[in-house]
Amino acid sequence: MEALDQGLCTESIDEFYYLSRTILVKHEGQLDRFDVLFGKYFKGITDVDADFWAEIPEEWLRAELSRALSKEDIAAIESMGGLDALMERFKQLLQEQQERHEGGNKWIGTGGTSPFGSQGINPEGFRLGKGGQRNAMKVWDKRQYANLDDRVELNTRNLKLILKRLRELSREGIANELDMKGTIRKTSENAGMLDISMIPSKKNKVKVLMLLDIGGSMDEHVEMCSRLFSAARHEFKHLEYYYFHNCLYEHIWKNNSRRGERMSTWELIHTYNKDYKLIFVGDAAMSPVEIMYRGGSVEYWNEEPGMVWLQRMKDQFPNMAWINPTPAYQWRYYESTEIIRKFMDFRMFPMSLEGITLAMKSLKNPKIIYGDPNNSQTYE
Repeated sequence: MEALDQGLCTESIDEFYYLSRTILVKHEGQLDRFDVLFGKYFKGITDVDADFWAEIPEEWLRAELSRALSKEDIAAIESMGGLDALMERFKQLLQEQQERHEGGNKWIGTGGTSPFGSQGINPEGFRLGKGGQRNAMKVWDKRQYANLDDRVELNTRNLKLILKRLRELSREGIANELDMKGTIRKTSENAGMLDISMIPSKKNKVKVLMLLDIGGSMDEHVEMCSRLFSAARHEFKHLEYYYFHNCLYEHIWKNNSRRGERMSTWELIHTYNKDYKLIFVGDAAMSPVEIMYRGGSVEYWNEEPGMVWLQRMKDQFPNMAWINPTPAYQWRYYESTEIIRKFMDFRMFPMSLEGITLAMKSLKNPKIIYGDPNNSQTYE
């Protein structure tokens, strides 16, 4: 309101859009949401409404023009027959003009020599917005910031950027990179004679173990999970992955097309040590029986409850997180999701920019969680 009082934008809805966005949006992740809300509220609004003249009192407009015009402007208007003549001509043009106009010396528009409009050169008139019946929806309907929204589903490129947060860089191997500081130090110690120092290049040494739920209710999330998997394979040199269905039991498999070739979960636990970061990917939507009881699996008779195997994984891999492709506001409708969320110490995160960012941070700092542990109704 202070910005409007200071006259920082005209009656142009485009200018109002940019001014509002500049003042109200505090983070780039909110830009797309602002565009969506602005577009819904101002849908169909144009810069100059058909009822422009009826909605603005003539006395107010006369007073505003008298205050804004210089002595030279007033003299120029008088040469055209005075303000009354100019107003009458303006009202006539509003009734006659049916479309946007650019250039010329008659219609209300932009870049011309008419006394009315915007960005023209006629000194004997007054400015009217940006000129013409222009639908301003083109600005925010473009949705240029959709990929920045911290609640949207991600593409592979954005996922790669997020996964980079889980980096543990170290210098190992052949010295193939110039050590600038070392070279300067050794050259100085050598009385100015160049002495080049080389060091190994930095490499990401983080190790990731990814377990992906496949089949059933996860079928509708295949595309999203494929993007995440593709990005992970690109970013992590040490990435191991396996598949399971609904809940973890005695067996997992490496190739989903050959599910008969199973691997013992005990073998997995004894193959990978505690420095691996464990990431579960699944919707956690199933019957609670599948988690809490023997024989709960929908595929075969499991000798031990799924929760027992989840606990064994938790004991072996303290740095773990669960990424859920289902929107967070739906989690409370599945008892199984709430069971696993609590088991994970609330380190279950949605598959969005915000969620995966927090998941990567959580793998380094287990204190980072998602949502209110005491109230599952707070998810948006």
